[in-house]
Amino acid sequence: MTGDSPRVVVIVQARMASSRLPGKVLADIEGTPMLVRVVERARRARTLDTLVVATTLDVEDDAIAGLCEERGFACHRGSTMDVLDRFYQAARQHQADVVVRLTADCPLIDPEVIDQTVGAFLDADPPVDFAANRLPGRRSSPIGLDTEVCSMAALERAWREADQVHQREHVMPYLYDEPGRFRTLQVWDDHDYSHYRWTVDTPEDLELVRRVYSYFNGRDTFSWKEVLELVEREPWLAKINAEVAHKTEYEVDSRWGRRSGGSD
Repeated sequence: MTGDSPRVVVIVQARMASSRLPGKVLADIEGTPMLVRVVERARRARTLDTLVVATTLDVEDDAIAGLCEERGFACHRGSTMDVLDRFYQAARQHQADVVVRLTADCPLIDPEVIDQTVGAFLDADPPVDFAANRLPGRRSSPIGLDTEVCSMAALERAWREADQVHQREHVMPYLYDEPGRFRTLQVWDDHDYSHYRWTVDTPEDLELVRRVYSYFNGRDTFSWKEVLELVEREPWLAKINAEVAHKTEYEVDSRWGRRSGGSD
């Protein structure tokens, strides 16, 4: 985006720690680490100005920082537990007016979906503070295409005011978990595809996305609609991870002293 348009910064959160699949963000998918798949697909979005990977200062995440340096990806390192602070500091460093949240465990993320969500946010009349294609218990897109967008002002307010563990770890809940606190917008698909799970949190999830990439011969330029056509034509694919339970925004890392989880 250029001219007087707001500066849109996509932030991909990534860390090596994961309760169900440690190291998943660097897992190999047809010869390429998953994080690279996410970044290369996401930065094809036309609405973004820059993309930054936000990881932690933990020694184990040196591998993520090293990969970013090797690939020329912008990288910000910050708090392990307070992901909201990590996001805010990354957004401020990169002079964001609009912040887009993605996670590094969604290797089927689609630039068209990012553009659709960012476009809905920018075009909203009256303006909104937050837009997303999923909210708790309400979605129509497959799990794994999740895109959240907010203004820098809203993110800064959340950074100042959010005091619940899940609000700090999952970044955006403060913007939508109390009706009326912010102006929010949900973006819907034409049909309900919410039963499909295309994120990676377990070995079964990883097997599914590896099979998808294998079908497309390792290229990453396919669209989410092509994946949809594939899984509808080959329904056995969706059965690979059909039994995996999806985590909620209230599950948090055990190091907070609460239920185990982790959102990177």
